Amino acid sequence: MSNTPMRRLIDLPGVDDLELKALMKPRYADPDARDEFPEIDALTQALFGLTGDAAEAAERPDWDDIHRLEGADLAEAFEALGWDVTDKRRKPLRLMPHYALPLALAIRGLAGELPFVAEPDHPTTDWGAGLAADAARFRKR
Repeated sequence: MSNTPMRRLIDLPGVDDLELKALMKPRYADPDARDEFPEIDALTQALFGLTGDAAEAAERPDWDDIHRLEGADLAEAFEALGWDVTDKRRKPLRLMPHYALPLALAIRGLAGELPFVAEPDHPTTDWGAGLAADAARFRKR
C-alpha cells in the first residue's frame, strides 16, 4: 500500500452521530431496515453520492462482493483499500452493512464519489530564522 494516510470512515461528517443512534437502537444496523431510517440513505448520498438503492443498481464488473464480508474480514478488506472502517475499539462500524457497498463502489470509481477531505495544514516553520541568524553572523565578521 502507498504511504498515504489511512482514511477513517468514522471521521466523516455524520457517521459518528449515526453510529451513536445505532448503538441506542440496534435495528439501524439491520440491512433490511434501511427504509425505516431515511437518514441512512441521506448520509450515504451526502458522503458518496449514492443511496443504498442506487449502489445496489450500479454495475459491478468483476466484483468481489467485498460488501458482503463481515467482522475482521470486512475491516481488513477495506484497510487494504486505504480505509479504516472501525470504531475506537477497532470493531467494524455498526452501520457497515449500509456503508460497505457505496464506499466500495466509490473507492473503485465505479459509481458515486469519495468525499473530499482537505489535507491537514502543514505546521508553519520559521524557515527564515536560519537565514537571519546566518546573515547576523556574517555581518559581525
